[in-house]
Amino acid sequence: MDNVHQEHAKVFKALCDPKRLAILSLLRSGEKCACVLMNQLGMAQSAVSYHMKILCESGIVVSRQEGKWTHYSLSGTGSKAAVELLLSLTTPSTEQDRCCG
Repeated sequence: MDNVHQEHAKVFKALCDPKRLAILSLLRSGEKCACVLMNQLGMAQSAVSYHMKILCESGIVVSRQEGKWTHYSLSGTGSKAAVELLLSLTTPSTEQDRCCG
């Protein structure tokens, strides 16, 4: 598998977990501190950190440090790239492969 496919897989990995989908839903209303996500989701700091690492690696979420806490928000460019990726993978191509027969 080449690097492009590995990067694409990160996007889908980010979207394939119910807890990460819940995090994305919370971030729709704006930036959230990790402590807020912990409280609203009833998750331990280590669990939030694990899920946020995956979301940030996908490019859909960005983070910034403020003191000892990390604040997270949706990335407009990352979200747009994820939508474009899904469209590119699910839009039929005009090219057709010929059967081996």
